[in-house]
Amino acid sequence: MNLKVKIAPGLELRNPVITASGTFGYGPEYADFVDLSRLGGIIVKGTTLEPRQGNPYPRIAETPSGMLNAVGLQNPGVDAFVNMTYRIIRDIDTAVIVNISGSSPEDYAEVSRRLSGLDRIAAIEVNISCPNVKSGGMAFGTSTDGAAMVTKAVRENYDGPVIVKLSPNVTDIVSIAKAAEDAGADALSLTNTFLGMAVDVERMKPLLSTVTGGLSGPCIRPIAVRMVWQVAKAVQVPVIGLGGIMNGRDALEFIMAGATAIQVGTANFIDPAVSVRIVDEIREFCDRHGVADLSEIRGII
Repeated sequence: MNLKVKIAPGLELRNPVITASGTFGYGPEYADFVDLSRLGGIIVKGTTLEPRQGNPYPRIAETPSGMLNAVGLQNPGVDAFVNMTYRIIRDIDTAVIVNISGSSPEDYAEVSRRLSGLDRIAAIEVNISCPNVKSGGMAFGTSTDGAAMVTKAVRENYDGPVIVKLSPNVTDIVSIAKAAEDAGADALSLTNTFLGMAVDVERMKPLLSTVTGGLSGPCIRPIAVRMVWQVAKAVQVPVIGLGGIMNGRDALEFIMAGATAIQVGTANFIDPAVSVRIVDEIREFCDRHGVADLSEIRGII
């Protein structure tokens, strides 16, 4: 049974299961629970040009069938990643992908440039759900021009595979996806979190310090599957699906809708070994249905 998937030129994963950025640390934090070599890949915590402290607490809240987060991209900055973190994770026996964020195209370009010399980084994932400080705070990923601008800036400064992570908080996800593809993306991952809010009724206050935050978990899965299905039919590059995947059946939904690979996010907070279990459940499904290669069921819907 062949579970290998090709995400971009020069980037083939041993299986389609990747851990999502911000839910798996840098990888070693989970090594006591998971054989990292059994994963298709790890996307490390989001990295920005300068260090970020993130938002004030509380910044995570449980919701029905999901969670809200407003961590705020807390990280030590790209130089600390290059000089310290990279030495720790460079020998992990799976594809290590770095998620990057910025407040301007120049930020993205510079982070990409500083990561370009790290030969053990398999790819970068570009988070375009960040606010564009030059355009009044509107997220790059909510317009075709913004998505293309950031993708182009990264493409010009990074020779390796570029994955663009799309925001779902748009009216037309397909046009955003095609803009990123046309600007040089090798693959697309979708979706990022949905904008949500929750209130502590007894205290009469928002549950998050920022009032709103990113909603993830099983509650968003049907919408994410729909978006993956739409985008996979419209673009030529591979699509990586994510949004509320809790088990192998959830992962297979995305694959049958057209995803080449999937990412596991919120589920990691519930079961730190869930990603490996999902690999086993995909394999068991294929064995039971006589599927020799995932390409046989990819996009079957």
